[in-house]
Amino acid sequence: MYRWPSISERGQLRLDDGVARSRLDRAECRTMEYWKPHALATPHPDQLELRMNDKVRTIVEIHGVPVGTEGKVILANGFNWQRYRVLFENGAEIGDLDKRQIEPIGRTAKRLQKAAKKK
Repeated sequence: MYRWPSISERGQLRLDDGVARSRLDRAECRTMEYWKPHALATPHPDQLELRMNDKVRTIVEIHGVPVGTEGKVILANGFNWQRYRVLFENGAEIGDLDKRQIEPIGRTAKRLQKAAKKK
């Protein structure tokens, strides 16, 4: 039957054999393997760097969404090509959008302008 180890006030573990061990010994800390990025995973220049819940507006007409319709980013994904899924005010939900179809507005636009100045 397994018994849970007890932890002393000093942070040492006491196992069934009665030997006190530090938490680090018990955890067997290992070095994490580093994976270099894929050669094709370099973003294109001038991509939008949006986050979830950022506010955007259409700049071209998209399948049932007129120009100027505002929406909220509900999914941001991609390594080489950053693309976004947006829920628009008219109820349409469209994916695979990028800077060619949408632009940031409000706080999102201010945040991106501020980040561009730092670069």
